[in-house]
Amino acid sequence: MNAPLKLRNIGPKSAAWLRQVGLRTQEDLVAAGPVDAFMRVKRAGFKPSLNMLYALEGALQDCHWQEIPEARRAELVAAAEAAIALLPPPRGRPAAAPVTTTHHGEEDAAPASFGFLDEPDHGDGGGHGDD
Repeated sequence: MNAPLKLRNIGPKSAAWLRQVGLRTQEDLVAAGPVDAFMRVKRAGFKPSLNMLYALEGALQDCHWQEIPEARRAELVAAAEAAIALLPPPRGRPAAAPVTTTHHGEEDAAPASFGFLDEPDHGDGGGHGDD
């Protein structure tokens, strides 16, 4: 049996994820590269952070992940985002829409309140359509 993957920046959790996706040796990681290794982990259903992407690059460069130059980090992130965009949506769930935040001014602070299947009350006492 192969010895556990022991590389700089790669802790026990990351090493376990890498083993589970078939990356068991330094040679396996070198052959895959940091983005492919990151994507294999992500496709397997794990939730790696960008720090893992940087840690993989640092392991291959034999430096601390925080020493990865900002330009190289940007390249890694761009490559990972491009690969993530190609992933199929999760089975059984629609693809998530982009998250947006809406800010309301004070005049919009309290939206109109409607009951289930109710129409807005226009102050005429009606609004339910059964008069």
